[in-house]
Amino acid sequence: MFELIIKGGVLIVPIILCSIVAMAIVFERLIALKTSKIIPKHLVAKVWKLYKSKKLDSTQIKQIRDESPLGRILAAGLVNMNHSREVMKESIEETGRQVVHKLEKFLNALGTIAAITPLLGLLGTVIGMIKVFTAIMVHGVGNPGVLAGGISEALITTAAGLSVAIPTLMFYRYFRGKVDALVIQMEEEALKMVEIMHGDREKS
Repeated sequence: MFELIIKGGVLIVPIILCSIVAMAIVFERLIALKTSKIIPKHLVAKVWKLYKSKKLDSTQIKQIRDESPLGRILAAGLVNMNHSREVMKESIEETGRQVVHKLEKFLNALGTIAAITPLLGLLGTVIGMIKVFTAIMVHGVGNPGVLAGGISEALITTAAGLSVAIPTLMFYRYFRGKVDALVIQMEEEALKMVEIMHGDREKS
């Protein structure tokens, strides 16, 4: 394995660094985007019970805000629960944009890695082929061993770039879809809370 890395030339180094960064982001996002952490079960029901029992004070709202991203969105509406439905929705939407931005943390970096690693591999291929043609000009085509270095460098960097890019792109698409699904769920939960508090929906 180490021999392949050496034969891959200079561009194998940034490809390896990209793979390390991508792996770190993937593991971090797998933990951070767990549904149970983002959208705790029965949180709206808990808020409703506190509201009905008149225990929904600033301390409880702060606790709800700190528990989860959904809690942060609900708390934005709760601090305006004595205002109209439109005011509650506006405050929820403003906080929701901030929460979504946080859920998308590192995803741009992951997408960038998925885009640039094949290009790094392609650049390595071009450099390897330049070495091959240079060797042909100097030594001719009679000695295949002279050409082997450039050809192996071209193939190794291409394979390495694709090996990093393919799984990285898969995880990038997965996390994008995961964030979209979580956003829809949080919107539903927040809307449910607003409608309940304004008497438009009974607690389910």
